[in-house]
Amino acid sequence: MGQIRCNKCGKLILMQDGNRKEDCLKVEKEWGYFSEKDRELHTFYICESCYDAMIRDFVIPVRKQQVNEVV
Repeated sequence: MGQIRCNKCGKLILMQDGNRKEDCLKVEKEWGYFSEKDRELHTFYICESCYDAMIRDFVIPVRKQQVNEVV
């Protein structure tokens, strides 16, 4: 795995020995027939700060729940 950068702000996501040392959101969307992006695969990363800023503008808040077991 190469370098990962936040697609919004460009921040470098910290890596060590090929593993992420900080968390980020990875979005991967394969667009279907009912879109203008038919059969395109889009992938991007968002750092935690940019994620927080993005969801702040949501009309319907993100549903949150506590997870007790980390996979």
